[in-house]
Amino acid sequence: MKEALLYEKLEDNSVVCNLCSHTCKIPERRFGICGVRQNIDGNLYTHVYGKAIACHIDPIEKKPLYHFFPGSSALSVAAIGCNFRCGFCQNWDISQRSVSNGDFSGEDLSCQEIVDLAIRHRCKSISYTYTEPTIFFEYAYDTARLARQKGLYNNFVTNGFMTKEALDMIRPYLDAANVDLKFFKEESYRRVCSARLKPVLDSIRYMRQLGIWVEVTTLVVPGENDSEEELKGIAEFLVSVDKDIPWHISRFHPDYKFTNYPSTPESTLRTAQSIGEAAGLNYVYVGNIWGWGNDTYCPDCKRLLIKREYFSVLEYNIKEGRCVYCKAVIPGVFL
Repeated sequence: MKEALLYEKLEDNSVVCNLCSHTCKIPERRFGICGVRQNIDGNLYTHVYGKAIACHIDPIEKKPLYHFFPGSSALSVAAIGCNFRCGFCQNWDISQRSVSNGDFSGEDLSCQEIVDLAIRHRCKSISYTYTEPTIFFEYAYDTARLARQKGLYNNFVTNGFMTKEALDMIRPYLDAANVDLKFFKEESYRRVCSARLKPVLDSIRYMRQLGIWVEVTTLVVPGENDSEEELKGIAEFLVSVDKDIPWHISRFHPDYKFTNYPSTPESTLRTAQSIGEAAGLNYVYVGNIWGWGNDTYCPDCKRLLIKREYFSVLEYNIKEGRCVYCKAVIPGVFL
């Protein structure tokens, strides 16, 4: 247990947590929506500091991050808990656990041990992923600071529901983020995720302003967010922020509370990709499907830059951040 960052004490001994955009007002002895941050005697504490529920070595493409050291490895770490309640969550077995329900799952793993593991396994970066990194922010923050001192990079895989204050704090140590933009309707965010759309859009904009490399993923769920209107709205929003933001269109498979939904048809994914390209996005990828949609092409000369097979890089034609053929700058963070 560790005292939380970014909270305010109120006169009635309650506190306001300012890490995520729920900004929970938490009475004494109670927990925030995340289920892992508790008000104890008028101070806010996190119960998941140093308690890793998962720690694995992943290809960076699995995050997915395609323009952030392609072909490299990331040490992926997570603690339990989430501030969303998405019925289609693919990691629900760890994200929906909470200390407030008496679940103290996780193995002791210090920030220094995480960094040492990353170095030992020759990882280029540490990825705070699987669950929502905002919920284990203190753990991620302290690890990221140590990682930076050792020449490692840091990335978040996030729902984007953090506050501006949280982003300002982590900015010196956060190099990249993949943000899940799940819907383009407030009603859908409230109904499916128990959250809101606007803070997610604000985070995407603000991350780019801060110079954090941003990629965005949308899990396309049949009957929920697969209309051409909604997909066009997402694509046009991303173009308004930066046409070079890679958009990952991900195929849905039935899971958690959405087991009665069908998998996303391939035709829907192709339509979504076409919508993104027509809107002006330079990099539109398709994930969770075999055989197409993963390769990177130069927007200028249209030559193949990175050929991928699932999470493996088979061909790499970027040198010093430029296309090896026409020398056009390729946005991202490259070796």
